[in-house]
Amino acid sequence: MCLLGIRCRYDGKSVPWEGLKFIKDRFFILPVCPEQLGGLSTPRSPSKIEKGDGFTVLEGKSRVLTVEEKTDVTANFVKGAQEALKIVNLFRENVKAVILKEKSPSCGVKTIYNFNSDSLKAGKGVAAALFIKNGYRVLSSDELEEIEKL
Repeated sequence: MCLLGIRCRYDGKSVPWEGLKFIKDRFFILPVCPEQLGGLSTPRSPSKIEKGDGFTVLEGKSRVLTVEEKTDVTANFVKGAQEALKIVNLFRENVKAVILKEKSPSCGVKTIYNFNSDSLKAGKGVAAALFIKNGYRVLSSDELEEIEKL
């Protein structure tokens, strides 16, 4: 949803996506925000995956914690990913790809933030990992060339 200009990011902002111009007249867009679907408010404390990535979280081997308070919000992230998957599954036969925002602990496709720094590392967010585990083609909103091929 943040890609569409809806203010649902952790900081209450949106990140309007340049690719929207291309796809809005060609595809039905199904906006979801896994973090909101998981019960987190907007704005909310920024969060990061403690170790590993979204796959590690789904396996129960890691947690998602708020950066400053170190509050465990893993259940919110997993629930939100599951709820987003339920919604997308309603349209499964018509879904060409799931397009997600990079760097997010929910939606990161190629990169997420390291837990103890502001640097990036290779990895998937929790929702991205769950979509992949369920057979969806998952693309980063940064992959405009791939999206245009859809």
